[in-house]
Parts: sequence; structure tokens; C-alpha cells
Amino acid sequence: MTGILGMEGLSTAQVQEELRRGGRFVVFEYCVSCLVTTMRRSSDVYFVRAGQGTFCLSLGYTLLSLLLGWWGIPWGFIYTPLCLSTNLHGGKDVTELVVASLLAPRYDPSIGY
Repeated sequence: MTGILGMEGLSTAQVQEELRRGGRFVVFEYCVSCLVTTMRRSSDVYFVRAGQGTFCLSLGYTLLSLLLGWWGIPWGFIYTPLCLSTNLHGGKDVTELVVASLLAPRYDPSIGY
């Protein structure tokens, strides 16, 4: 299991135990605008252990949106509060999607499926 921040050094069994205890996978949103162009994007996926807060994880994305999100007309004024709300409420929970993708069968070109 790689490519997900916060899972470094954890075994599959440890991740499963954390998920049973309330751990989750989340993404944070950010918004960057420049007059007529506004981009709303998601962060990489973070693994948040049971009982771990997300404020520090979301802080950079929240500050980026606060500083650079408002400057697009009209979408900056629409997307920035949405991003801030998502981040301040703990991020967007993508646990079901991540677990499903981790459990999905992988294509193996050597055997044709």
C-alpha cells in the first residue's frame, strides 16, 4: 500500500485495525484563482488514524484557498467557501473508494487478466 500519505510503515493488518477503530482516508480541497480562471482541486489521499485530528493536515490547503481562492470572478467566491468548509469539517471522506480500489483485482498483463 503506497501513495497514500500517513500509511508509511503500516502493515495491511495495522491499517485494517485502524479502520475498524474509526480511521479513515480523506482528501482536502483547495482553490486557486486568477481573475477569470478558478481551479478547485483535491489533495493527495491522507490516512487519518482513529482519534487523530485533521486540522494540521488541512491547514496548508485552507491557507492556500484563503489567500488565492477569492480572486476569480465568479467561481472564486463560490468555490473558496466550499473548500474552506470541507477542510474545516475534517476533509472529504473517501474511505469507501480507497478500500474498494485496494481490494479490486488488478490487471496482470502476463496472464491476460
